[in-house]
Amino acid sequence: MRPSPLLVALVTAVLTAGCTTPAPATGPTGAPRGDLCNAQAAQSFVGQTSTAQVVEAARVQSGALMARTLRPGQMVTKEYNAQRLNLEVDANGRIVAIRCG
Repeated sequence: MRPSPLLVALVTAVLTAGCTTPAPATGPTGAPRGDLCNAQAAQSFVGQTSTAQVVEAARVQSGALMARTLRPGQMVTKEYNAQRLNLEVDANGRIVAIRCG
């Protein structure tokens, strides 16, 4: 008795599914996403305007997984996230402080 082609295809798919390597996660610019944030490494961005390109470059430089821009008076969550870079900006969008969390 021969197994059906559908059964063979299903078994092959199940057995090879564990052999694939997921693609590395990347940010908007295609740069690899990081892990733990190091705000000291991104301090050179203080004083720059917080464009999408600058925020992404600061994230990559810091090694953080994600970045967020904090505007004056904006409500923000208080939980600490060691993989997140926070860029505090003034009313003109200029970065005034960079920290992790």
